[in-house]
Amino acid sequence: MKTLDPNKSVYELTQEYPDVVEIMASLGFTEITKRAILYSVGRVMTIPQGAAMKGIPMERIVAEFKEHGFNVADGTSAEPRTITGSTMDQPEGRIEQLKAYLRRLGEGEDLESVRKDFVSKFSDVDAHEIMNAEQQLMAEGTPLEEVQQLCDVHSALFHGTTGCESHSSATGGENKFTALILAGIKGHPLHTFTKENEAIQTVIDKWKADKNFDTFRRLREVGIHYDKKGDLIYTLLKVKYNVTGPHSVMWTVDDEIRHEMGLLVKEYDEMPNDAWLIRADAVIARIEEMIYKETNILFPICAEHFTDEEWRSIYCDSKAYAVCLGVENEDWDEVTNDSTKSEKSDKSGEIIFPSGHLTLPQLTALLNTIPMEISFIDADNINRYFNEGFKVFKRPQMALDRDVFSCHPPKIESMVRSIIDSFRSGKADRVHEWVEKDGHLMLVQYKAVRDPQGNYLGTVELDQNMDIAREHFAK
Repeated sequence: MKTLDPNKSVYELTQEYPDVVEIMASLGFTEITKRAILYSVGRVMTIPQGAAMKGIPMERIVAEFKEHGFNVADGTSAEPRTITGSTMDQPEGRIEQLKAYLRRLGEGEDLESVRKDFVSKFSDVDAHEIMNAEQQLMAEGTPLEEVQQLCDVHSALFHGTTGCESHSSATGGENKFTALILAGIKGHPLHTFTKENEAIQTVIDKWKADKNFDTFRRLREVGIHYDKKGDLIYTLLKVKYNVTGPHSVMWTVDDEIRHEMGLLVKEYDEMPNDAWLIRADAVIARIEEMIYKETNILFPICAEHFTDEEWRSIYCDSKAYAVCLGVENEDWDEVTNDSTKSEKSDKSGEIIFPSGHLTLPQLTALLNTIPMEISFIDADNINRYFNEGFKVFKRPQMALDRDVFSCHPPKIESMVRSIIDSFRSGKADRVHEWVEKDGHLMLVQYKAVRDPQGNYLGTVELDQNMDIAREHFAK
C-alpha cells in the first residue's frame, strides 16, 4: 500500500500522489480542486489540520484512503473543532436566532443591549449566516431600505465574533484562512483589495490626527475601490452564486458613502466648521465599518465561491481602473500574458453588410476607433458587446453575457429598467443625459436598436467625452 505522511502538507501529498486530490474532494475537501487554493492554503495545511477545520473525523478519512490503497502513517493528529456557546445546533435554528437579533435592532433597541445578549449565546458566527439572515429578512418583507440603513449597525453587532476573527467556526475559520492566504499572494485581487484597505485606513488615521481638509479630500479615492467591488465582486456573487446581500445592501452603502463625501467636499466653505466635522467623522466611521465588513464577511465569501478562472478574470478586468491611493496592481505570477487566445472566427472570412463588407479584424478595429464607449444589450436584457479601450464608465469583460440590471447599483437599476421598458414598448427611441464623471463632461445616450420592421432588438449605450466641446465653446 502507498503510505501518506500526515506531517506533510496537502500540496506535497498531491504532488507525490495526484489521486489524493480526487479522494479528498470526495470526502468534502472540495476546495482542493481549485488550483489557487491547493497552491496556497495546501502548502501550509496538513490533512489532520484540514480535518479539524472541516469537522471531518480522521477515522473516516483513514478508512476512505485505505479503500483506495493508501495507508495513513501514525503522526500528527488534530481533534475536530466544534462550534460552542450557541443555543442552536442546527443551521436553520442559528439563522432564525440571528434574524431575531437583527429585528430587535430594526425595532430600535439599543445596540449594546442586543450585542450583550448576542455574545452570551453565540461564541462565533459565520459570514454566510450573516448574509443569509439579512437575505431572509428581505424575502420575508423587511424593506430593503431598512436593511441598507441598518447595515453598519448589523456589522457592529458581530464585531469580534465572526468566523473570520475567531477560528473556532469550522466553515468561517476555513474561509477566513483561505482569504488570508489569497490576500498574501502578490498580485491576487484580494491582495490588491487588502492593500487598498490598508491605504484607506492609513489616510483615515491621518485624518483623525490632523482633521485636514486635504486629507479628507484625498480619501475620496475610496470611490475607486468601491467601483471595483461593485463591478467585479458584487455582481458575480449575485448572478453566479445567488449571494444577493452584497449587491443589494453593501453596494448601496458604498454609494451613500461616496455621495456624502462628494457633498462634504462641495459644502466645505458653506457650512459651519463644527457641523461639517460631525458629518465628516460620521462618514469616515462608515468607511471603517466597510473595511471590517469586507475583511470579515465579503472576502471570505468570495474565497469560498470564486474559481481560479473567475479570480483571473477579476485580476485582468481590474487593470482598467484607476489607482486607489497609490496602490498599483502588481503582477500575479499565476497569470501569464495569454497571447494564445483562440480566434472566434476565420480571419480570412469577411462579414457581409448591406452597405459593404469587412473582415473581423477590420470591424473590431473600426468599432474601437469610434470616439465613444459602446455597449449593446440584447432584447433579453443581456450584455452582448462592449468596444475596447480606455473607458470613463468601466465595462468589465466579466459582465458580458450577464443580465444588464445586475451590473448597476440598486439606486440606478430602476432607471435602467424604465429606459429599456420604454424602448421595448415603443414609447421612446432615445434617452440622453449629461453627466460629470471623474472630472470629464460626458454625453450619455441610450438608443433603441430595431430591425427594418421596427421590432426591438436591443439597446445601445453611447458614452461620449465632451471635454473638447466644452473647451471649444469656453473660448
